[in-house]
Amino acid sequence: MKIISIVGARPQFIKLAPLSEKLHTNHQEVIVHTGQHYDFAMSQQIFSDLGMRNPDYHLGIGSGSHAQQTGDMMKSLEDVMLKEKPDIVIVFGDTNTTLAGALAASKLTIPLVHVEAGLRSYNKEMPEEINRVVTDHISEFLFAPTTSAAGLLKGEGLEDRTYITGDIMVDTIKQNLPVAMEKSTIIHDLDLENKEFNLLTLHRNYNVDNPQVLSNILGQLDDLGELIIFPVHPRTKKVLEDSGLDVKNIVLTIPLGYIDFIVTEQYSKRIITDSGGIQKEAYILKRPCITLRTETEWLETVNEKWNLLINPSDKDICDKILSFSPPKTQKDVFGTDVSLKMARIIDSIKG
Repeated sequence: MKIISIVGARPQFIKLAPLSEKLHTNHQEVIVHTGQHYDFAMSQQIFSDLGMRNPDYHLGIGSGSHAQQTGDMMKSLEDVMLKEKPDIVIVFGDTNTTLAGALAASKLTIPLVHVEAGLRSYNKEMPEEINRVVTDHISEFLFAPTTSAAGLLKGEGLEDRTYITGDIMVDTIKQNLPVAMEKSTIIHDLDLENKEFNLLTLHRNYNVDNPQVLSNILGQLDDLGELIIFPVHPRTKKVLEDSGLDVKNIVLTIPLGYIDFIVTEQYSKRIITDSGGIQKEAYILKRPCITLRTETEWLETVNEKWNLLINPSDKDICDKILSFSPPKTQKDVFGTDVSLKMARIIDSIKG
């Protein structure tokens, strides 16, 4: 079969890498990069880190309002699909790239596979929630990462399209962590050798665009009295500079590449984040996770007591973090050999 795989943001590159490797065995794969989050030079480095070939198409859509970005992607993706005439289209996750690819394929009646289906935060203020719900309901093949995700899809009448595959990031970390540990010099570069530190990531608009909320988060994290490494986006850095917040224990760095980032995760004492994907990575790497959100799509990590949700506006963030201690063991909630399971299902679509 000819397959079009559509990506546009770093989490999607990470999810595609192990699956793409399996698809090459029996199929012709066309990789399309919308350009949603990364310019060509930056994404080239990520693809190289993951051992992937460069995309066949780079659409260069870039930023814009949600409607503008999604509409521009749909038009360009439709052109690619009409030219390539794929047998199936694969989309990943919950970004505008996901929604645009799903809608374009659906309008052309091309069978659609959604990797990471069935996630729900039930927070309609998150654009990602709209994207994932719509994509699930127009996809023919729903690859659910967990049994709870499959249960939610069943509740929405989508059981006959649902396959419990596990989470593909299990395979990505398994493949890349040994290479990263060998190649990365980030611990030395940041002078973290033999030091205990926390890793912080923030990107959600309600955390980084509101100076009061951001100041509350960082002020309380600084009160931990522990070293915190914060790879920070330039936009967030500007908000910090404008706020005049003075922190002593938080070290700002430039955003880290994937290889450097997973090594930093591996060496960290705990991970503090508002990212869905990083919550999973923390669990897989057996690192305590603090999630600065009031809800999560990854309920398993909370139920297993490895992930603590904290409202970013709370005034006792520091105390809650210091009192959080996960158990010594954890269940395997994200599966194994995930990309192989996905590839076998795809092999059978026209088999």
